[in-house]
This record gives sequence, C-alpha cells and structure tokens, in this order.
Amino acid sequence: MKAVFMGLGYIGLPTAAVVASNGIDVLGVDTNLLVVDTINDGKIHIVEPNLAAVVSKVVCSGKLRASTVPEEADAFFIVVPTPFKVNHRADISFVESATKAVIPYLKEGSLFVIESTSPVRTTERMANLIFKTRPELKDKIYIAYCPERVLPGNVLYELVHNDRVIGGINRESTLKAMEFYNIFTKGELHPTNDRTAEMCKLTENSSRDAQIAFANELSMICDKMDVNVWELIRLANRHPRVNILKPGCGVGGIVSL
Repeated sequence: MKAVFMGLGYIGLPTAAVVASNGIDVLGVDTNLLVVDTINDGKIHIVEPNLAAVVSKVVCSGKLRASTVPEEADAFFIVVPTPFKVNHRADISFVESATKAVIPYLKEGSLFVIESTSPVRTTERMANLIFKTRPELKDKIYIAYCPERVLPGNVLYELVHNDRVIGGINRESTLKAMEFYNIFTKGELHPTNDRTAEMCKLTENSSRDAQIAFANELSMICDKMDVNVWELIRLANRHPRVNILKPGCGVGGIVSL
C-alpha cells in the first residue's frame, strides 16, 4: 500500500512519519523545496520531540520520501493550512489546490481524506471538484474527513492513542477510511458523516478557545484582587463538574490541570 500526504507541516510530517513507521510506503508532498530536501536528507524542519529519530529511521528505510509533486497511490491525505482571510472567513484555497494536484493520480478504489480544519461542506465541495474533473470516478472512490486531534509537544503519542472522528461522504467511504486509520492508531475510531466530522472539529476548537479565554480573564481578575489564580483554579477544579484550564498565551500548549 502507498499513501500520499499533501503538506509536510506540524501535522502532515508527523502523521506521514507515523504511517511510514507502520510499514506503509509514504510520499510526502510540499511546495517548499527546502522542506522536501531536508526530509529526504532524513532531517526535520520543525520542532517536535522525538520526531527527528522517527523521520530519520523511515527515510533511511525507504518508507518515507518527499517531493514537490504527488504520485499515483492508494490513499491521499490533505494536511494543509486553512488560515483566515481578512473578512474572518476560512481560506480553503490550500485545500483546493492540494485536491486539484492529486486529481490526476486518483484511480478506482482510491481513498481521499481531508484532515485540515475546514468549514462544513468543504469535503463535499472537494468531492464535487473531483467528480467534475474525473466524472468516471463517481461512486468508485472513497472520500472522507478526519480532523487531527493533537497537542504540539506530544504529537507522536497522540497521533497513535487519541480517538478519531471519521466522516465519509457515504458509509462505504467512512468504513474505508477507518480501515486505513486502524493501521496506525490505537484510539477508538468514531464513524459519522463528513458534515458532522467537520462540525465536530470546529466545535472542539471553539469550546477550547472559550475555555482558554475564560481562564485568561480569570487570571486578570485575580491579579486585581490579589488572589493566587493557580490555587483558585486547583480548588475550583475539585468540583466534580468543573474543569478550568490553565491561563496561557493561546490555544497551543494549554492543558487541563
């Protein structure tokens, strides 16, 4: 089996490396030639504990290669950024570009999965784009959405052990995607449809953002009231239905007490 990962950033590279370490031939694709050359040298361009050793091992074994262009494969994963536009709407142009890049390499039985955080219906839009270009693939490939759920600094562990939500455009696509993720994950796989999976990721992010904002506001109030916020949160979290997060600079790296 061969898999192509479109995007070799903080999620794409670790995921590609973990999949490769489970015996799958993996091609990682990135538009940045420096990134491609670095990975093909068995090195990494990002900071993540233990990732360098894993990448070095799978590159040396020939299980992981990097390129600026995709190739024919059995499975394709879109793991590219989805930044905000100036109007605060999500920019899915990278998802669309990556999708267009793999369309020529899709074949009957291919699995196509989006992992990038995306607005609801993005998976359907990419499916329509694929079938508009390759109408002969209608009902002959598997398309799903499976958002990542990892914390920087602990990515390798969480990629394997965290539960995953997998939503296909139909039941067959969901089952096909679950079959692939079962190769390298130990967490429970939760089947659903693509819209629900997309909304689940947005809900998780929004809930976390709101909790972090609350913790930060609480910290500022405690500063004014000369109250130790760390002791306060520790005591409040003794309530069986309260779980206040640690104050911090943002979403990344904030963990529960």
